[in-house]
Amino acid sequence: MQFFVFLLLIITCIYAVLIISLLVGWFRIKEFKSNKCSKKLKLSIIIPFRNEAENLPDLLLSLSDIDYPKTYFEIILVNDESEDNSLQVCHHFKQTHPEMLISVINNNRKTNSPKKDALATAIDSARFEYIITTDADCVVPTLWLQSFNEKIIETGATMIAAPVSFFSTKFNNEKFLNYLVAFQELDFMGLQAAGIGGFGLKKPFLCNGANLCYEKKAFYAVEGFQGNSNISSGDDVFLLQKFKELNYPVCFLKSEQAIVYTKPQASLQTLFSQRIRWAAKTTAYKSVFAKLIGLSVLLVNLFLGIGLILALLNEVNYEFVLFSFLIKFLVDLALLYYSAAFFRKKTMLSHYLWCSLLYPFFSTMVAILSLFSGFEWKGRSFKK
Repeated sequence: MQFFVFLLLIITCIYAVLIISLLVGWFRIKEFKSNKCSKKLKLSIIIPFRNEAENLPDLLLSLSDIDYPKTYFEIILVNDESEDNSLQVCHHFKQTHPEMLISVINNNRKTNSPKKDALATAIDSARFEYIITTDADCVVPTLWLQSFNEKIIETGATMIAAPVSFFSTKFNNEKFLNYLVAFQELDFMGLQAAGIGGFGLKKPFLCNGANLCYEKKAFYAVEGFQGNSNISSGDDVFLLQKFKELNYPVCFLKSEQAIVYTKPQASLQTLFSQRIRWAAKTTAYKSVFAKLIGLSVLLVNLFLGIGLILALLNEVNYEFVLFSFLIKFLVDLALLYYSAAFFRKKTMLSHYLWCSLLYPFFSTMVAILSLFSGFEWKGRSFKK
């Protein structure tokens, strides 16, 4: 058991160094604020949807409120075999907003990834030079396009990632759901902070397709999603990898004015399905830094979980396990604190203690399941 303790301490130290490096990267990305520059680029917004009749009205309303010239952007809504009245919602929006450039098209399925097919279908028909993607269950801010516009002009980047957060969700008389949301909030803020930190270190490895912009001709130059179309998810991170491989300039738009909001999962089952879907693509990462981060997260959570069980069985000295847990607890808290401040969600840190105790088990279970099992998403089953 001494060897186990030695490994636990080594893994924890490596993890701590990596998290501290991401924190350094976080501070290297300065917050951006729009200055309302007059020059305007033309932008194509692409939104794939499947059975989103409940969510689309809020998204479409937020798109109609965007502070950007209506003739300088288009909206392409891609129907991915919806079985509800999502299509009718989109057509109604188009009819009631004739001043906006809106297209409603059907997905052209070719691969194992419906979303990548939907994006590729829309990009082929996009009129403008820059593509911006979001999801049907999101809401966008009024200065969303203006922020991307100015960041492109300022940096000349061919890909710009931007922040995503959850709506402030409260379930009356549903304590379990409120705790579930709090757990997701902290987990997601940690992922956002890690992603931003990677950009700050010039080793970007995470971005979110719910808030992503890239140049259309660069998408074609990297051959789009070719090479990873057998993986159902990853339309964002695999594209980021391709841009980096060809040395296209990429950056992060760290701006409160550009935050896109989405909904947390409303059940433990859908949360596991979502996280397994996200984790399933990690084995296909090419970035050494991304693999190192992923491996360290897996190992530190696995060893802490095992260490806790062994300590309860008096097989190892609990002080070593507690020491490792405290190191992880503190470095994670530092990263989460600044992320929570940026997203104006410091109150969520009140849940941090119990979440940090559960997270090693949750994270390990998701990682193991992603290696051996498929998952369900949007009414479809995907095999490993």
